[in-house]
Order: sequence, then structure tokens, then C-alpha cells
Amino acid sequence: MSSGPPNSRARVVRHWEMAHVSRRLALGHTHSYRDFLALLMAEEVAHRAQTRIQRGVRRAHFPFLKTIDDFDFTFQTSVRLSLLGSFLGPELVTQGYGLIVSGPPGTGKTHLAVAIAYRAIQNGFEARFTTATALIEDLSTATRQGRLRHVLPAYAHPHVLVIDEVGYLTYGPDAVLFQVVDHRYLHHRPMIFTTNKPLTAWGRVLHDGDLAQAILDRVLERGRHLELRGPSYRTRHLTLDQHSPAEGHCSHPARISGNSLPEFPEPTRDECAKIPRVVAPRGRDPQDNLEAGLVKPIEATSCPREVN
Repeated sequence: MSSGPPNSRARVVRHWEMAHVSRRLALGHTHSYRDFLALLMAEEVAHRAQTRIQRGVRRAHFPFLKTIDDFDFTFQTSVRLSLLGSFLGPELVTQGYGLIVSGPPGTGKTHLAVAIAYRAIQNGFEARFTTATALIEDLSTATRQGRLRHVLPAYAHPHVLVIDEVGYLTYGPDAVLFQVVDHRYLHHRPMIFTTNKPLTAWGRVLHDGDLAQAILDRVLERGRHLELRGPSYRTRHLTLDQHSPAEGHCSHPARISGNSLPEFPEPTRDECAKIPRVVAPRGRDPQDNLEAGLVKPIEATSCPREVN
């Protein structure tokens, strides 16, 4: 026997849940009919809101779901919750704010970006998460196949766009990222970037300094740059040795690329300076001086010759 399509099953389950709530409230005999109806309506509104949020999270393609309440501000002290106030309310979308979060790996960049986008979904907006590499590859392929105008709306239309990991890989000189940024800038749609590179290095990442400057200019005109610092949250349980061993503790000479030091090291410049220089008297042939014993032959050394 067929169990019916998923939507039909969901409606049946929902109707059963509402009937169960109705019986539970009716048996209590503590509410008037008006209060009883108000409670049913509130229950339905809350259920629809939760369904909308779940649907928005699925469409956002988050790599994980984190909230701002999950962020450990006591560990990551370079940012305060008060600095994020305007990004956690509806004004993120209504004002078209932009945000760039930079810092070393493990400092909470992606966590913050996901949490802000999730709050936007809770506020009734749509969000989309992607990595910079995936976005550029997707749009570059669509450009070569002549499908750019069909693929571009997936990144241009959501209320909030998160572009993660700018700088983890370098990209070819392609302007597809700029097309997304420029389109969203003109329509006042917020963008959130995370990066492990300083903003001054984006020109090398994108292989075009002018293009990088144009992107940063549009994102930060109505936005902010948050720089996270400190150790990685992922490896907080480890005791990492941040200091290199002292030179005096090494019992063997250093080796580079597996090449051993020579058995008889060449003399240093200080040692070369100690070798006396003998100048033959003027007016006599050097060979006559040697035969007469006025000078002694000096054995050849490997001292480097100075080049003026």
C-alpha cells in the first residue's frame, strides 16, 4: 500500500499534532474559547516559522550550523558582541551592510559568518553560503558554456551571501567574482567574506590589484573589516611548542636539503685575514727574490677572493 507523497504525510502528521494539542488544552478546562483559539493560532504561527527557518537553512548550504550564542567570546577576545549588533538585526539586509572577517585558521571566521547569515534567516531573509573557489569555478564554467545569466542569480539574488575562504587558493584572472560583487553592491545586498590573507594581499590572490581594490571598495563602503587574532580554537586542547630549540642544544651541525658539511671546512674571512702578505722589494724580479730566499712561497688556500 502506498504511503503517499512526503508533503501529504507531513500534513497528516501536522494535523495529528494539532488535534493532540487541542485535546490537551480542552481537557484542562482552564481557557476560554477565545484563549483556546489564540493558543492554537500561536502554535500554528510558531510551527510555520520553524518550518521556514529549516527550509532556509537547507537552501543556504551551510557547512555546519552555528549560532552567535555558540561563539566563545572569552576565547576569541579580539571581537566583542557589541561590534556585531548591526549585523545581527534586520538592518544587515535593509541597509545592505558588508563584512570582511580576516584572521589565521581556527580563529572563528566561518563560525561568525554562518551565525550572522543564520540570524538573517531567523529575521525572515534568505541566505546563501559558498566558498570563493566554488563560486569562481561555477561561474567560470557557466561563462565558457554561455550559461552565466542562468547561474548568476543563484549568487546575486539571496538577501545575504557568504563567500568563505578567500585566499586559501589563488585564482586565475577572471572577473566573475567582481560581477557578483558589483551586482549585489548596486542592489544593496549584503556580502560577508572570510579570508586568511590581509586585505593588501588580495591583489596577488586574484592576480589583479585593480580588480581586488574595486571589490574591497564596494564591500567596505557600507561595511566593516573585523580582524580576528589569537590561537586556533580547534587546537586549544593541545600544548603546542611555539619556541624553536636553542642552538646550543644541537649536538650535530645543521644540514640543509640533506647535504653534509665538508670534512675540512673552508677558512673564514677572519682566518684569511691572519695570513701575512709578503711584498717583494721593488726593482727586483719576483723569481730572483724567491731564489735568493727573500720571500717564501705561500701555499694556496681556499680563502675567497673579495670582489670590489
